[in-house]
Amino acid sequence: MKIILAQHFGLCFGVRDAIAKAHQLAREAPLTILGELVHNPIVQEQLRQQGVDQASLDDQTPTTERVMITAHGASDRQRAKWRNRGYEVADATCPLVHHAHQQLKRLVQAGYFPVVIGQAGHVEVRGLTGDFTEAFVLDDVSKVAELPPRDRYGIIAQTTQPIRHVRHLVEAIRGHYPKAEVLFVDTVCKPTKERQTALERLIRDADVIVVVGGHHSNNTRQLVRTCRLAGKIAFHVERPDELKVEWFAGVATVGLTAGTSTLPETVAAVHQRLLQFSEDQQT
Repeated sequence: MKIILAQHFGLCFGVRDAIAKAHQLAREAPLTILGELVHNPIVQEQLRQQGVDQASLDDQTPTTERVMITAHGASDRQRAKWRNRGYEVADATCPLVHHAHQQLKRLVQAGYFPVVIGQAGHVEVRGLTGDFTEAFVLDDVSKVAELPPRDRYGIIAQTTQPIRHVRHLVEAIRGHYPKAEVLFVDTVCKPTKERQTALERLIRDADVIVVVGGHHSNNTRQLVRTCRLAGKIAFHVERPDELKVEWFAGVATVGLTAGTSTLPETVAAVHQRLLQFSEDQQT
């Protein structure tokens, strides 16, 4: 059994820096993270082992004086709320998520009706829309008709959305409201685009694809979804011990990729287990 690694996979710089910052601050003083720092259970376990607490961004009361915004970001209102309550607020927001916030703000200031293409309820999307209560969150073409009629639409995307899906929805809005001005600012992050493009190559070359990452990770789930929409068998695992040898019976080529919040050592461990399966097939 041949195993092919994607050209681009795994940890992105925003997640890497957020994890490093959390560990550094935890060494200095007690720390509470307001939500999941990144959607990766292994990272969560490591932080708990270092004594880091976790609370809700919305309503729980941390026991530490310092709190941290996760890599997914938060609204300005939420940051102000925590500061006004007397907490020291550290910020691990990915710079590319921060860029999406700035672009949405500029569109609103320019008079556009705000539209966010993304997963409703996702922490990043809640942060993006938290300062703009009128913002419309769109995740499927069937909901385009629910957009309130406006003369001007300003559109951004959750940073981990597949860019093809985003562009499809933008064109659907233009088609449904042909007289409206529709301005799209591409805020899908480069690491997400790279992993999606690399996955397309894997889909061509592999019989089965293993995607490594947290089950709550949007970009990891999107990788799995892309595989399945292309007609490929895809297995989504968080850890190497979730792999089952029977999944690969008769399989000639396995593709391996990972979401942007997946640690390199986790991918390496999954790769090693797949190599062991391959060796076992030869004996």
